[in-house]
Amino acid sequence: MTSLNILLVGGTGSIGRHVARVATEAGHRVRVLSRRANGEGTVRGDLTDPSTLADAVDSIDAVVFTHGTHGGEAGFRDVDYGGVRSVLAAIGDRPVRIALMTAIGVTYRDGSYNRTSHAHDWKRRGERLVRASGHPYTIVRPSWFDYNDDDQHELHFLQGDTRTAGSPADGVIARAQIAEVLVAALTSDAATNKTFELVAERGPAPTDLDPLFAALDPDTGIDGAHDVDNLPLGEEPASVRADLDRVSPGRI
Repeated sequence: MTSLNILLVGGTGSIGRHVARVATEAGHRVRVLSRRANGEGTVRGDLTDPSTLADAVDSIDAVVFTHGTHGGEAGFRDVDYGGVRSVLAAIGDRPVRIALMTAIGVTYRDGSYNRTSHAHDWKRRGERLVRASGHPYTIVRPSWFDYNDDDQHELHFLQGDTRTAGSPADGVIARAQIAEVLVAALTSDAATNKTFELVAERGPAPTDLDPLFAALDPDTGIDGAHDVDNLPLGEEPASVRADLDRVSPGRI
């Protein structure tokens, strides 16, 4: 298997720590982005400021995004979305593989959570930047972290983002398995340019993820395959449309 130089965005979070472990065990080299780089394997940079990210993206082959914020709309705009925008700007045209983690239900706009924070909308806009960038990518929308039972590790990849309860009824998944899927996607041709929701059902964990990736439909535009068309590009803020143009001039 190819050994990659991976930039991990969100590496100090609960999913990011699992990604660092899984990637290292797979033989990859992991560089964790941090505002206060103070140890081996970390690199200093401000996720919201692309001018600080030159060292972070230097000589990388891949990026894994597991970052996020729990603030109000400004946080989701500046970190969840803005972080993707900043890293893509720093990468430029260099060939880099991307694995982006968002969330199940990210296309559901009518729930109280999104109506008050617009968290889903900003995460979804981050997805759109990745799709428009032209970089090979996989976008993973995990269900509820670590609500799975001990015998609940059989992975299911879903598309269309139809589970909108806003609770563990939408699905459950172990944090460690999210990390395994994100890392595996970086070296799987079958995972290229695909978006899916990740849940676990009762049964053993699969030993090979390629058949699950291969069964998915690829994305064909700036939204995920089978996503509901409820965030019209023409009604987006001018700044968001400008970001899409910058990341992919002439492609939208």
